Amino acid sequence: MGREGGYVVPVDPGTGTGGGLKKKGAGSRSWILMDSSGQETVLDVDKYAIMHRVQIHARDLRILDPLLSYPSAILGRDRAIVLNLEHIKAIITAEEVLLRDPLDDNVTPVVEELRRRLKSVNSNHENHEDGKELLAHNDVENGEEDESPFEFRALEVALEAICSYLAARTIELETAVYPALDMLTSKISSRNLDRVRKLKSQMTRLTARVQKVRDELEQLLDDDDDMADLYLSRKLAGASSPVSGSGAAGWFLATPTIGSKISRASRASVATVRGDEDDVEELEMLLEAYFMQIDSTLNKLATLREYIDNTEDYINIQLDNHRNQLIQLELFLSSGTVCMSIYSLIAGIFGMNIPYTWNDDHGYMFKWVVVFSGFLAALTFVLIISYARYKGLVG
Repeated sequence: MGREGGYVVPVDPGTGTGGGLKKKGAGSRSWILMDSSGQETVLDVDKYAIMHRVQIHARDLRILDPLLSYPSAILGRDRAIVLNLEHIKAIITAEEVLLRDPLDDNVTPVVEELRRRLKSVNSNHENHEDGKELLAHNDVENGEEDESPFEFRALEVALEAICSYLAARTIELETAVYPALDMLTSKISSRNLDRVRKLKSQMTRLTARVQKVRDELEQLLDDDDDMADLYLSRKLAGASSPVSGSGAAGWFLATPTIGSKISRASRASVATVRGDEDDVEELEMLLEAYFMQIDSTLNKLATLREYIDNTEDYINIQLDNHRNQLIQLELFLSSGTVCMSIYSLIAGIFGMNIPYTWNDDHGYMFKWVVVFSGFLAALTFVLIISYARYKGLVG
């Protein structure tokens, strides 16, 4: 492996992910390789070694770069499936799967699930070989699992992991959003508004991530050719025929078990090879199951957004109500100001120090005018309030 720019460290399956992998560290170039027999190997190699091993282009490997923000994608190539689903960045071939950054907290469950599934399948194969008398019974129970190609088993683990991850994030968001909205409904404050604003931003980002995964699955389901490109075992079985078998394994690293790997891949894909090569029913059923699951998660987010929009409408109604109350208060104050202005006008006219002939010996007239002006101001105030109530401007 020196000429490929890295080195290989075998992993003891009994030690688990936390033991053997921590000795290596988790760099950006760290990969874990798991083959169909359950063997694990930690690879610390550069991108050129990975490209040479799985025969993909640099642009495909660039999608898996954690430093670059590429959207979720499932790409079918001649000899590999390039998988970029959020934190799950993997390359799947007909006989092995390479996972990037295996020590990541979100990737570790995927490694554990792959290990469990592969051990289960291998134990079933051993039971078939050791117990001939139980062959028919085991075929009935495990027929579908044994006939499923390796790449579909690995793809199923990745899809199950990403769907469960996004569903868990949605549930966490729901448990935070509903109490925050209820608190905002009971008391409108800057703190509650800011809290709801942050939660809405998280929901928008999560919705975009779920929508992208859903769109990717929908795009695959709509195109049979794209689904046919994911049948790697079928391609490998065709390449291992006598016509093209001489160069079938040239793109794998030379290992003592490559012949048995091709043989097992041929047996795993016998159900699909013996029929129509364009038949994609098995993969279609697999993708449809997880499409429905991710669509359910997206529906939950849509319901949550609708609840937030309804709460915003309710808050706006409350704000409009408070605004109307302020308008009523302003109307009362304006009416009082107008009445006082009339009263002050009459009092000011009769209080001016201007000599009038009719003002002599008529001092009582001033008192009556003051009283009349006050009565007129009060009457004007009552008329304004009555008119406002008639028009529905006040309650």
